[in-house]
Amino acid sequence: MFGSHLSIAGSMTNALISAEAQNMDCVQVFTKNQRQWKTKPLLEEEVSKWLAKLSKMDWRGTNRMVSHNSYLINMASPDSETWEKSVALQREELERCEQLEIPFLVSHPGARLGTPRNRGELNLLGTKPSKEELAGLERIAKALDRLHVELSGYSTLTCLETTVGSGTNLGYDFAHLGILRDLVAEPERVGFCLDTCHITAAGYDMTTPTNATKVLEQFDEDAGLKYIQVLHLNDSVGGIGSRLDRHAHIGEGTSGQSCFKAFFEHTHFDEVPKILETSKEENESGTSMDVVNIAKLRSMAKSARKHR
Repeated sequence: MFGSHLSIAGSMTNALISAEAQNMDCVQVFTKNQRQWKTKPLLEEEVSKWLAKLSKMDWRGTNRMVSHNSYLINMASPDSETWEKSVALQREELERCEQLEIPFLVSHPGARLGTPRNRGELNLLGTKPSKEELAGLERIAKALDRLHVELSGYSTLTCLETTVGSGTNLGYDFAHLGILRDLVAEPERVGFCLDTCHITAAGYDMTTPTNATKVLEQFDEDAGLKYIQVLHLNDSVGGIGSRLDRHAHIGEGTSGQSCFKAFFEHTHFDEVPKILETSKEENESGTSMDVVNIAKLRSMAKSARKHR
């Protein structure tokens, strides 16, 4: 279940065509321009083409499709106008996923705003959220509760993503995700997306097999491994605890091979889509770096399975 975030430029189906051409098992897309508040509704013809291509690939009705929500959305905002706009745009994201039969919508939890954090300040992992952080988490849960009521019967899951903790962003501590799932009235409609770059930069050290095991055990205790529906497999440019959200190609960053292998040793993650979000250039041989990175991950997965 290896794939990448691919472009929908020209047509939604272009992402599926590209995934098929590169022998990917899954794909992540934006269903709209991620940097605009308003967008045109999906055309019926576009939806039909997308669903027809999914059927042709035998992907329809599977968990091989992932969408990522707009970068503008901040459901943790203390500003009522921004919060309302964010909820409205998140609703639109969910509606588009439902039309396109995309089962997972990866969503950044949001930024609490308020008191700024100091530059270079480390994340205090495993500590109780501050009052401002808890208030932000409660605003996110309130937004999700409203959406779940308004979109009753929808099947698309909101997958809250781990973050590096830059600025006042929530989700850098695994416990934040666990608290959110506990707060919402319909927790069965919320899953998680774990990003290996993000957790490294947040301060979780998975650079040795022992440490990697401990980190996954910590996630299980704080939020629950079984609720991870999507993995973002990216190496990290920034060091452990750097709070720098910059993705590196697999094996070219600070996360360590054991970070990736740890997920392949768990049978739970076999059917979880594993998405690359790395840059799209070609290597010196003219091969797409997505193909190069997936080959590395498949090799690691084959090796890791021997230790089950």
